[in-house]
Amino acid sequence: MSETGERRWVGTGTHWEEIGGYARAVRIGERILVSGTTATGPDGVVGAGDAATQARFILGRIEKAINDLGGRMTDVVRTRVYVSDIAHWEAVARVHGETFAPIRPANTLVEARLAAPEHLVEIEAEAVVGAGDALQP
Repeated sequence: MSETGERRWVGTGTHWEEIGGYARAVRIGERILVSGTTATGPDGVVGAGDAATQARFILGRIEKAINDLGGRMTDVVRTRVYVSDIAHWEAVARVHGETFAPIRPANTLVEARLAAPEHLVEIEAEAVVGAGDALQP
């Protein structure tokens, strides 16, 4: 983690963060912005050929980044989901729903050409620390 005044950031150590000069997530005040995240682990792509497995991995990585910056998944107010083939939309949407049904963030899901053909899904998120406090139990 790095901190400069009210700006803090975390990385996951993927070589793409170093090459592209970006952070996995940045916190400014109470706002946490999570970069587009793919299912890339230390040994390469996780869940090759399985969009649902990739989505679960990605959401776990997003949750860790948000937690590392002092937030919780219940603080997520927006997600953007990119699928390499619109045929993957339902499998990915179901995984998104497993995590976010009780939270109900704003969401966009679109088909897009992703960085590598083995990446079937990419997800980004925005959270506002404390937003989850308003959710009904």
